[in-house]
Amino acid sequence: MAFPRPRPARPELPRRRVRTLECGQGAVRAVRFNVDGNYCLTCGSDKSLKLWNPHKGTALRTYQGHGYEVLDAAGSFDNSQLCSCGADKTVALWDVATGQVVRKYRGHAGKVNCVQFNEEATIIVSGSIDSTVRCWDCRSRRPDPVQVLDEAKDGISSVKVSDHEILSGSVDGRVRRYDLRAGQLYSDYIGSPITSVCFSKDGQCALAASLDSTLRLLDKETGELLGEYTGHRSTAYRLDCVLSEQDTHVGSASEDGNVYFWDLVEGSLALSLAVGRGVVQSLSFHPTLPCLLTATEGHVQLWREESFQPEGDAAT
Repeated sequence: MAFPRPRPARPELPRRRVRTLECGQGAVRAVRFNVDGNYCLTCGSDKSLKLWNPHKGTALRTYQGHGYEVLDAAGSFDNSQLCSCGADKTVALWDVATGQVVRKYRGHAGKVNCVQFNEEATIIVSGSIDSTVRCWDCRSRRPDPVQVLDEAKDGISSVKVSDHEILSGSVDGRVRRYDLRAGQLYSDYIGSPITSVCFSKDGQCALAASLDSTLRLLDKETGELLGEYTGHRSTAYRLDCVLSEQDTHVGSASEDGNVYFWDLVEGSLALSLAVGRGVVQSLSFHPTLPCLLTATEGHVQLWREESFQPEGDAAT
């Protein structure tokens, strides 16, 4: 007789602060895990970009080359390159090992809020306050973008890229999804300025955060509203939203110094993390573990699940 398999353990949420990184780069504008979650990038108001091992608390390299605040960054799939963007209106492509700028892309008419690689790291997608999304070819010497998506009526606050689509959120209150295979644009009207968008891990849904202090989960194909999540405060800042590593919870930064997590299906508040006194500027959820990075003021905090045992050293 075959015994039934034990029920999988309920996914845990990161509740324990394990480590604090003093970044030493002014205000941390964004923190981002790399593709496998072993490293992270911090974007500073002092024009610098830093690479860390957040699990050990070690700074690995500083990247200098932006002319103004760095606002977002991302790592390539093989960890050999970084891209970043900033208030100097440029997008930069970096060699991780040498710390040098490989290429700088100028073409946006205003500060560049967000940047992503495509899956093969052959294209960089950037979104700017100038209300365009631009696609830059990493392998070409051409200074101009290979494509400009200019449908938005106001600044682009957030972009995400899947294997065949680009998701963008704009201050005009719309979430736009460009299906590159079909050559189609799908637009969903939220009504309040969008601060952050992301895909669910299963690729079926899109999560959007907006300045009416609400997160909304949309069916990607139909645009149907699947869930609304409230309780945090988001009225003025460009705050991040995230999905947990198994799509069980949605999370948001907040202007009251907390991070909030809700049960994706039930919509109920599952966790409120007291991060700091100021606005939580940025969030990044680990791709495979219940592990969260939060940025507030000049430092970044690493959070893990209750049962997590740090190797050999006490929490700082």
